Amino acid sequence: MPANFPEMWVNRVETNLTSQDQAPWLAGVVEIDTSVIEVGSGSASEQNLIHIPVTDFDIDILFNNTVYPLPISAYGDSSVTLQLDKLQTPQVPISDDQASGASYKRIDAATYLMTRAMLIAKYKKAIYMIAPAANGAFTPVVSTTGIHKDRVVHDGAGAPVADTPLMDGPRVIFVYDDIVALKKKFDDMEVPEDGRRLVLCSDHWNDLLLDRKRFGDMFSNYKTGMPAPMVGGFEIFQYTGNPYYNGTNKLAFGAVPAAGQYKASVAFYVPNIAKKTGYTRQYFLPSTLNPAGQSNIVSYRHYFMAVPKRAKYLGAIVSAYVAP
Repeated sequence: MPANFPEMWVNRVETNLTSQDQAPWLAGVVEIDTSVIEVGSGSASEQNLIHIPVTDFDIDILFNNTVYPLPISAYGDSSVTLQLDKLQTPQVPISDDQASGASYKRIDAATYLMTRAMLIAKYKKAIYMIAPAANGAFTPVVSTTGIHKDRVVHDGAGAPVADTPLMDGPRVIFVYDDIVALKKKFDDMEVPEDGRRLVLCSDHWNDLLLDRKRFGDMFSNYKTGMPAPMVGGFEIFQYTGNPYYNGTNKLAFGAVPAAGQYKASVAFYVPNIAKKTGYTRQYFLPSTLNPAGQSNIVSYRHYFMAVPKRAKYLGAIVSAYVAP
């Protein structure tokens, strides 16, 4: 085993955790420009903290003003301390044969499952934090309708009748008109058009795939590395780890959903989201100190956070539930 095993491996794992693009919907989100403060280094209570300024400076623009003195806009400037999420892997034994050599291929093969598990966890928490907690004036949560408004249904005599929602069991199907409904909510909030993103959950992505007339080819031909398709003014992405909702209320992180509680598609305005990557720490026990197992023991701790700057310009679309 090379003498620089621990240093080489932790550096490679850190690179994989920060460069592997498992969440393209976070691309372009600004990394918070502040130093990470490490508290309790190496202990079970270790934390990565950041201090960030919080500025609330809302200005009413005056057009053709003739009234003086000018009104005063209150300015508040303070800071808050945020704690990054801590992700930890279990202890993993690595034999001397596996540890021999320090090539990236060797390191990646041995640590793949650990880095992948941390990536899944960090991005699931990120989309959870970005998703609105509940329906509100600046955090609209709309329900699927299953109805295409341009589809006219007629009775046996040829007279138009009210359409019935498209269903997948008790779940109301997601349709293009639901994106338009969310777009209107974003328009009403005056969210800038450039930077709107919609991260579809698997159910909703598949619903649109079945709507081949509008979206089948667009989504079936969509491949990683190509620009995200634009639908209804939103950049469209897919993610399997979106949070669950009970109606228009988000479930607790990690909660097990009940019947009728579905994953939501999550919308946000990119400049309103911030992220921060903290430290990656490796815990390593060489095989020479492990006579029982006669293998090296390694585990990792990684810190990350992605949050909205304000509870506004966020949205979600949740499948409606019709009890059988």
